[in-house]
Parts: sequence; C-alpha cells; structure tokens
Amino acid sequence: MTPAAKPLAGIRIVEFDAIGPVPLAAMLLADLGAELIRIARPPASDAWDDVGGAVLHRGRDYVALDLKAREGQQAALALVARADALIEGFRPGTMERLGLGPEPCIQANPSLVYTRVTGWGQSGPLAQRAGHDINYIALTGALRAMGKPHEPPPVPLNYVGDYAGGTMFALAGLMAALFQARSIGIGQVIDVAMTDSVAALSGLFYGFRASGLWRDQRAANLLDGSAPYGCADGEYVAVGALEPQFFALLLDGLGISREDFVQTDPACWPRMEEVFKRIFASKPRDYWGRLFADTDACVAPVLSFGEAAEHPHNVARGSIVRRDGVVQPAPAPRFSAMPLDIGERPAEVEAEEALARWN
Repeated sequence: MTPAAKPLAGIRIVEFDAIGPVPLAAMLLADLGAELIRIARPPASDAWDDVGGAVLHRGRDYVALDLKAREGQQAALALVARADALIEGFRPGTMERLGLGPEPCIQANPSLVYTRVTGWGQSGPLAQRAGHDINYIALTGALRAMGKPHEPPPVPLNYVGDYAGGTMFALAGLMAALFQARSIGIGQVIDVAMTDSVAALSGLFYGFRASGLWRDQRAANLLDGSAPYGCADGEYVAVGALEPQFFALLLDGLGISREDFVQTDPACWPRMEEVFKRIFASKPRDYWGRLFADTDACVAPVLSFGEAAEHPHNVARGSIVRRDGVVQPAPAPRFSAMPLDIGERPAEVEAEEALARWN
C-alpha cells in the first residue's frame, strides 16, 4: 500500500501560546499532520525550557508577535484569515481586548473553527476567576471520588482536568466543527470548559449513582478501590482484577484459596484488603511483576517515567522514543495507511514567511 498523507494534512491551525491543555492539543494535532503556526509573545520565550519545548512544541514553527500592538494584532488576524481553526486558552475577554475575539476573526474567515479552552468556561459565576486543574476537578466531584477513606484525595497530576477535560475535549470539538465547516462552509466558536468536560467524563459514575450503585464514599464502590499495594522494596503494584475469572487468578498467584473471599460482597473487602496488603508487602515489586507477567490476573508494576521507557512492551511498540537526545512519547493513535512521525523542533519564523506558506 502506498503511504497516504497524514490524517490532518492540509488543515491549518493558529495556536496562541499557552500552558496546560492548549500546547498538548497542538502537539497532537501536529502529530496527526495538521500545519500549525504558534503565536508566541516577544521576546520569543516559551512557558517551557528548550527541552520541554522540543516535546510539547514539536512539529510546528512559531511567530513572535506583540498582540498588544496594532501591528501584531493585524499580523495575527492575517494568519487567522488563512487558517481552518484557531485554538486559545486565555481567560474570557482577553482575546476580545486584543481585537482577536470571535467576531473579527470569523468576520475575516467565516468558516473558521474558533476553539477556546478554559477551566470554568466562557460564562458562569466563576468564568473570570483564576484556577488550575485541581480546582476544576474539585468542583466536579471527580477529585473527592479518588483515593482512600479518611485521607486527603490524591492529586492525579493534571491528567484529569487539563488533559482529559481540556485537551481531549478541545480536539473532539475542533475536529467535529471542522468536519461540519467542510460540509456547510460555516465555522463556529467551541467553548471547552474543563468543568463541563470532567462532568461529561463522569457519566458512568452518574449512571451508577442513579441506579443506586454508587455511594459518595471512597473505596466503597466498583471502581474506586485502594489498590495499588505497597511492596517490600517500597515500590508498588497495581491490581485491577475486576472480572471474577481474573480475580480467581489473582487469588491463585497470592496463594489464597478461591473460597476465602466473595469478591462482590462489600463485607469481605476490609479483611481482603488487609490480607492483600500483607502478602504484597512480603516481596519486592519486580517479584510480583514476574509472577503475574504471563497471567490474566491484571497485576502490573507501578513504574516511573524512566522505567516505563525501558519496559519491554513499550519498547516493542515504540510507545516512548528518543528524538534528538530527548526521551518523549511517540505519536498516537496508529493508522494502518501511514506512519506518524515526530515533527521537528520548533523554529522561529517571521510573520511574512508564515503568511507566505499559507498564501
């Protein structure tokens, strides 16, 4: 089969420099073949150092524009007029004050998909308040549902709010609107609020709750148990033996009789938890990793990022690679018709050159 162009080849997107969900969304769009120009503030400094920029800013060049000056605003608007989409992550009202809000941009480009990513959204009592990932997932109920009883909820890095709620919903909204714009020639504004998105991610748990299968108490429900378990060397294993047949294999590996615990009986859980803790704590992590490696017991070692890059499965699939001396994730997902490769390090270009590329 002759390799095809990447899935988003020919799509042009203007990215306004930001932190959090926007640069990751832009990285993934670039991995998929979209052509992006990132508008950075002068002097051309990033929110990340050079190495971090080589990962999050890979695959796209940037233009340094002073958006508070009319010349910079006009240059940005000229790029937007030639783009299919725009993505920004400023506090509501900021782009309007810069003269780059949805009205002038869509007037200049009626088919533009104008994607706005914030924590609280473009409207509502908190829209103008500052916040970060942990604040957004706190307000949605997601943070309180995680962790062990009688302990503070653990912080799940910024995966849940910024990246699941922000980046992934921004990509879904942007690409859905692009599909429609290609059909009818009319763009629109996409309001991605992390609070909205994390609430949507919680659909399964609202379903459980409506069916009487969820209690607002940690470690008392189907998917909020207290694994991982500590091991003799201070490391951890993650246990996800949810289905009965997998749970039986877990018991076999731990040397526990299958008759000792009824998995679906919450009355068994406290004693089962103590037994599991004691057994897992008796051996180091890699002992358990080897013991369960070839079974369906759903036990996995909890690895660091460095260890993950060296794990045989990740190595075999090329999930984590080294490019220009920098270890970083490979593009995902995979497409049968073409390989996805990592784009080049970002380079600064002049606004005129960027416009010429899209002329």
